[in-house]
Amino acid sequence: MTDDSIRRPRGPVALGLFALLGLVLFATFVALGTWQVKRLAWKRDLIARVDARVHATPVAMPSPGQWPAVTAESAEYRHVSLHGRFLHDRQTLVWTATDFGSGYWVMTPLQQDDGSIVLVNRGFAAADWCGAKRACALGPEGETTLTGLLRLSEPSGLLRSNDPARNSWYTRDVAGIAKARGLDRAAPFFVDEDAAPGTLDQGKPSWPQGGLTVIAFPNNHLSYLITWYALALLVLGAGIYVGRDEYRLRKKP
Repeated sequence: MTDDSIRRPRGPVALGLFALLGLVLFATFVALGTWQVKRLAWKRDLIARVDARVHATPVAMPSPGQWPAVTAESAEYRHVSLHGRFLHDRQTLVWTATDFGSGYWVMTPLQQDDGSIVLVNRGFAAADWCGAKRACALGPEGETTLTGLLRLSEPSGLLRSNDPARNSWYTRDVAGIAKARGLDRAAPFFVDEDAAPGTLDQGKPSWPQGGLTVIAFPNNHLSYLITWYALALLVLGAGIYVGRDEYRLRKKP
């Protein structure tokens, strides 16, 4: 006796539930795959837009009246130029790690000609940098002009929170730093200063070392959309198989 001789067609309730489950799964997987198609287009556009900003000729900094309109979509990583005077006595060191090892981002307020303040990340300095102990010249004095990438403020970390009272900083929290340093009219963003010409080619860079902005946007949306659409096809294939099997059982004499 074969298996087919004892098998019976499924009842209408079982078939209905199976069909409903298949439709729900198929529609869900197709929707997720289509969403990833849109996300892939968005991510590619973001990467292209940021790449164009980073390599563009520097433009003027947003004025205080334009600060409310500065968003990640409209301005982050824009290549900007600014002019003013560094306030080294209100400098903040933010703990970080780079390819050069552990150390600090050197965040120095720059007072612009109109009196507004922009925090400038002058770059990375090793943990034993003399500037950490205020034992040597901290940077340019007097009027200075620089270029860099506009960056948005970073929130306090989850695992290691900023502690202004102890002067311990782990993220470049612009509002927190401005409050702790008594900086009025501070921009709600900061600027990663460009590297000085040739400094990144030296065997032993001088501190602080600019131009270390990490620009990386994970783009796994293509693999995700392939996965979701493949699952949709598997559900469709299973439905066809069950349908043909039910048809064959009902046609048996």
